[in-house]
Amino acid sequence: MYKKILAIVPAYNEEDSITAVIDDIKSHLPEADIVVINDASIDRTADVVRAKSVVRLIDLPINLGIGGAVQTGFRYALKGNYDIAVQIDGDGQHMASEVKKVLTPVANGEADMVIGSRYLEKKGFLSSPLRRLGNFIFKIVNSTLIQQKITDNTSGFRAYSKEAIRFLTRYYPSDYPEPESVVLLAKNGFRIKEVPVIMKERTAGESSITPLRTVYYMLKVMLAIFARFSR
Repeated sequence: MYKKILAIVPAYNEEDSITAVIDDIKSHLPEADIVVINDASIDRTADVVRAKSVVRLIDLPINLGIGGAVQTGFRYALKGNYDIAVQIDGDGQHMASEVKKVLTPVANGEADMVIGSRYLEKKGFLSSPLRRLGNFIFKIVNSTLIQQKITDNTSGFRAYSKEAIRFLTRYYPSDYPEPESVVLLAKNGFRIKEVPVIMKERTAGESSITPLRTVYYMLKVMLAIFARFSR
């Protein structure tokens, strides 16, 4: 059965990578519509996206962070009655050649959220040592809380069912949402699945998460996860 698919691309200061990301999606997932959520970039990201007539651009007036940007994409997906939404980050780390691995279990009705994991087969770019440590900690905590092994809780390469989209338009965590949303969805009865994918280093620009902010992020999200689980 035909599925209406939306690719959600959150982007902040990605003028040097966003064109290649869009072209990659159109090449490997031509049936999908694409919406780029420009999270109040201060570079030419918006201008570059406007030049791509096949893409819908949503310009946020203020910077909401990754959670607010992706939730905006969910709201667009719900309004457009899409069956599946797939998140592909605007920095070029997520390869559209891998996207069918993430989409297929949702399209087949096997899962409500599918996470593309770097750590199931450990191929390609596996992130920095500090972030790998953070991911290891999240793996222990989240896998224990939801009684399901999740190896890549920080991966933003994900696909969602229509039911998950509808739920997350209301309840998606606002700040560094990926690990917390695993617990949120599992606690509310949504089916989660991981599939192995290959990622690469960002193609341009710099991550906004410095080593110091990585530690802050881990502590903050850990508190949010335990608060979420205890409700």
